Amino acid sequence: MKIHEKYINRCIQLAQNGLGTTYPNPLVGSVVVHNNMIIGEGWHQQAGKAHAEVNAINSVKNKDLLKDATIYVSLEPCSHYGKTPPCSDLIIAHGIKKVVIGSIDPFAKVAGRGIKKLMDAGCEVRVGVLEKQCRELNERFFTFHTEMRPYIILKWAQTGDNFIAPINQPNARPVWITNRFSGQLVHKWRSEESGILVGTNTALKDNPSLTVRKWTGNHPVRLVLDRELKISKEFSLYDNTVKTIIITEKKTEEGSGNTIFEQIDFSQDLVKAITEICYKYEIQSLIVEGGRYTLQQFIDSGTWDEARIFTGNKRFEKGIPAPELIGTLNKQYSIQGDMLEIFENSHLLNNKKKL
Repeated sequence: MKIHEKYINRCIQLAQNGLGTTYPNPLVGSVVVHNNMIIGEGWHQQAGKAHAEVNAINSVKNKDLLKDATIYVSLEPCSHYGKTPPCSDLIIAHGIKKVVIGSIDPFAKVAGRGIKKLMDAGCEVRVGVLEKQCRELNERFFTFHTEMRPYIILKWAQTGDNFIAPINQPNARPVWITNRFSGQLVHKWRSEESGILVGTNTALKDNPSLTVRKWTGNHPVRLVLDRELKISKEFSLYDNTVKTIIITEKKTEEGSGNTIFEQIDFSQDLVKAITEICYKYEIQSLIVEGGRYTLQQFIDSGTWDEARIFTGNKRFEKGIPAPELIGTLNKQYSIQGDMLEIFENSHLLNNKKKL
């Protein structure tokens, strides 16, 4: 591995520690190298707190070494004042003359301005080291800022004979197809994404909380499709513990607390309306956990990035069939008897390869 790639790869490793805690900011890692040795490293840990470059520079014990050091960062240093000062200014102030960057930031307030500021200050800047991997690291952030929609993850569990639910659900309780280890993994995923969506039927049948309980981390914003406002306000989705957006066709009263109502026309492009609401509320990634109808709408529209499909050992013989999906199998895992397959949208994957 080339020397620059080695250190950018370390930046990527560090950045991954922030998954689920940096929204709406991207995942970023940074290392400071002097005489081929890492003397400082850091990553962006939480929105509103210090960026990766700040943490990396602050971790260097002997600041006198910085003028002869190289700073590596997986994403272009910011050049604007947000909740924190510009990282490009900090790099310049410490006299760091060499900067290696994985990828340009697509965010309109940065988008090359950080690189220009560094170069105008006399820094030697190299861009595009492990660029593909750096873009993949921030697929959510890039998708949100370039396509104006969230990164969409479809998720469901199906039986060995391809059903997602029995026709008659006994005792109005969820019927678990997978084991507890798969269930824990789903809660981990929730902690990593910024939104989660279900439809009316799923809400009525399961009364889900859609929160993180079997893992630690932030709860995703809950989005609920409820065209006719059939879901009782006694249900968990109305408990006000988590920001919840009720998407409805009914003209409603103003929301209260953490509950927000968004009115749309369900006879129009539903998926487009959902993604526009996500963009409005800065929801960069969305897990779609709805029933077959909701999931199939995203599939048929081509508006999805990943599909995470569990197959359990149970068989229903008859029931609600699993969604029909065509995609590229990317990964496959066995989880204590359950099978997890992760697919990518073939069309989008082909577009990415052209970049």
